[in-house]
Amino acid sequence: MEFKYHIHIMTLFPDVVGDMLCESILGRAQERDIIRVDCHQIRDYTLNKQRQVDDYPYGGGHGAVMQADPLYQCWSHICETMGKRVHTIYLSPAGKVFKQADAKRLQADYDSLILVCGHYEGIDERFIEECVDEEISLGDFVLTGGEIPAMAVADAVCRLVPGVLSDPACFTDESHWDGLLEYPQYSRPEVWHDRRVPPILLSGHHANIAKWRRKQAIIRTRDRRPDMFETLDLSSKADKKLMKEIAEEESAGQQDTKE
Repeated sequence: MEFKYHIHIMTLFPDVVGDMLCESILGRAQERDIIRVDCHQIRDYTLNKQRQVDDYPYGGGHGAVMQADPLYQCWSHICETMGKRVHTIYLSPAGKVFKQADAKRLQADYDSLILVCGHYEGIDERFIEECVDEEISLGDFVLTGGEIPAMAVADAVCRLVPGVLSDPACFTDESHWDGLLEYPQYSRPEVWHDRRVPPILLSGHHANIAKWRRKQAIIRTRDRRPDMFETLDLSSKADKKLMKEIAEEESAGQQDTKE
């Protein structure tokens, strides 16, 4: 059976990863055969009775390194099953930091991925050189294994596959899609702990609500992620008007505080 998107995860803990990605939205998408996530136990591809996948590093040092051959045997099996060389990503702290743009690219450019989860002190460099197409990191920190980053990448990519979410607006309105953080969200009740939902959201005036949300997204991005704000294109007539309104409102607010 063919799926719109097929992800293979090479891991030492397939049950943990598989259970997580079979829940909620991604689980329902798999039930509808829109996507498929297969987890492969790397130990199943070792050539020794002990199912050993690691050994001491050449040159000495602490810990162990995942051996190239079990990884290669697993990787080869997946590619043979798919009938092609599948774009392969190693989840590594030395990789490029993953962003929404990468999720868009991976969903648009490929119909399948192999995600390789490392452990211990990492994996044999020779496997990376021969089989890995790119390395991805979640950020400037180190985890005990690649399973959490693999699940994050799989989730971020799969939710963009047509049909996984009910409407494209489910992700185009979210943080990072167009360089902005998402506007604040509210639900019932109208008043909670003496905090009210902004009146504009109760007005039913869709154009004014859209304008308010855009303004709030700009303010939130400016205040919380100045690095993102610096790269925003706010040159349109509508955005220039919003920026002017924001400046006037904040100036008036500061004046009220002084008084």
